[in-house]
Amino acid sequence: MNLKDMIRTVPNWPIEGVMFRDITTLLMDPAASKVAYNEFYNRYKDMEIDKVAAIDARGFIFGSVLAFQLDVGLIPIRKKGKLPYETISAAYTLEYGENIIEMHEDAIEKGDKVLIVDDLIATGGTITAATQLVEQLGGEIVECAFVVELPDLKGRERIKGYNVFALTEFEGE
Repeated sequence: MNLKDMIRTVPNWPIEGVMFRDITTLLMDPAASKVAYNEFYNRYKDMEIDKVAAIDARGFIFGSVLAFQLDVGLIPIRKKGKLPYETISAAYTLEYGENIIEMHEDAIEKGDKVLIVDDLIATGGTITAATQLVEQLGGEIVECAFVVELPDLKGRERIKGYNVFALTEFEGE
């Protein structure tokens, strides 16, 4: 099964000129979802990982399944103001705006090996902020994993020095 074929493209959303890659169509298909979950699991099952950090909101879907499969803790990285305890934060820009993400200050112990998961890497703003949060608490980033990569937006270049993995990509489309 080609996962790329299971992802809907929504033109001009959320703003004019953006081709939004909508993974909800993949999620609605149990066979496609299972392929995605299993591809992630098979990649990481033999790696030393202490925690999975999942980025708000669609990263939670893949991150929580993977954390369960790997039998490790899940760290939610949320938009500002959504976590109830003491947090650290990082600001970032994305292709159509700015935002701040936060993580609980006690989410990571120094030396924890952390896998960061999100649905998509575009310009790399969100993942750059997430790597800053993990490292600020002393975590070691094993890899940054995504369902979709948009290579034309050069997000991978922005996080040079980190291992990056994506299940599929959309180039210049």
